Amino acid sequence: MSLKPIREEIDKIDEQLSELFVRRMECSKKVAEYKLERGMEVVNRDREEEVLASAAEKAGIYGNYARLLYATILDLSRALQYDMTGSGNKLKNEIYTAERTVPKNDSVKIACFGVEGTYANNAGIKAFPNGHINFCSTFQDVFSAICSGEAEFGIVPIENSSAGSVTEVYDLMLKYRLYISMAIDIPVNHVLAVKKGVDFSEIKEIYSHHQALYQCSHFLKNFNHISAKTYLSTAAAAKMVAESDDSPIGAICSEDAAEKYGLDIIRRGFQNDPNNKTRFIVISKKMYISEQSGKISLCFSLPHRTGSLYSVLSRFAANGLNLTKIESRPIMGTDFEYFFYLDFTGNINDKNTIKLICALSEELTEFSFLGNYEEIL
Repeated sequence: MSLKPIREEIDKIDEQLSELFVRRMECSKKVAEYKLERGMEVVNRDREEEVLASAAEKAGIYGNYARLLYATILDLSRALQYDMTGSGNKLKNEIYTAERTVPKNDSVKIACFGVEGTYANNAGIKAFPNGHINFCSTFQDVFSAICSGEAEFGIVPIENSSAGSVTEVYDLMLKYRLYISMAIDIPVNHVLAVKKGVDFSEIKEIYSHHQALYQCSHFLKNFNHISAKTYLSTAAAAKMVAESDDSPIGAICSEDAAEKYGLDIIRRGFQNDPNNKTRFIVISKKMYISEQSGKISLCFSLPHRTGSLYSVLSRFAANGLNLTKIESRPIMGTDFEYFFYLDFTGNINDKNTIKLICALSEELTEFSFLGNYEEIL
């Protein structure tokens, strides 16, 4: 038996489905006009559930598939209605009136996590070659400096290519809802640094940031006599080793930090991934969106309803947008409810992209647009 007649039958059905889909969307437009005239809400969950239940019942053994199909159609109909009713105009105005150029003059104040010589310091110099960098000992201090007006921008790590997300920074982003103005990818090449004259065999403890220790875990597990100790940052660990009276200790840090604090480098090239990179973000209270911006970040929460996350993600697929990251973080004080943090490629100058963002801002609870920004590699 040939597939040809079956495929011809499918093509005929698809043609009818296309015509019916267009007719249905035209009806959705009329519904939007009706609601707009009367000031009615776009979402009617009771009506949507009736449609889904009916579709599932009529489809018999294909009920679950029909429910999924109709859920997608309802999502698209709802999106069309949001577009027509001008939902999200407040956010749209904020986006269109955002600053287009991040200032990089020598008067710009930057709050940077760590101390001189840390990878965050390198990211800060790369982003703001002429800026005035002040160092903060914790991620919280960076966010606080921006919120208090002590700094215009902050530099914090958001993820590492081998150790994954920096969850504390995600939690602070969700708490403070600052904007991302830029992202910088920094190659991470760790070294083991010690005071002058210390031999590797003498070392009993190695200090570094917990992410760096994880990134070098394969190396560390080969030496049972060495204890790995967490410290504030890689460069802070190097500074502590240099100032410590306890000589046989070491720090995993950058080569710049070792040089900065006068330490000897006794090991190189031992990190788990030779292509190790950390992505840092530049955060600010003010929204900046340059013409070169190619990545968008959002955060939101969702109701406890079957398919709610799929419903949102399918909208991105329908608009041809490529999701590059999704992160979930627990909402404090709730029983297993979550915030979702989303990165995707795109620019708000694309009309479909900004329509989607503005529609989601109306539909979703706790929604925040975190920025459309350039990623510097």
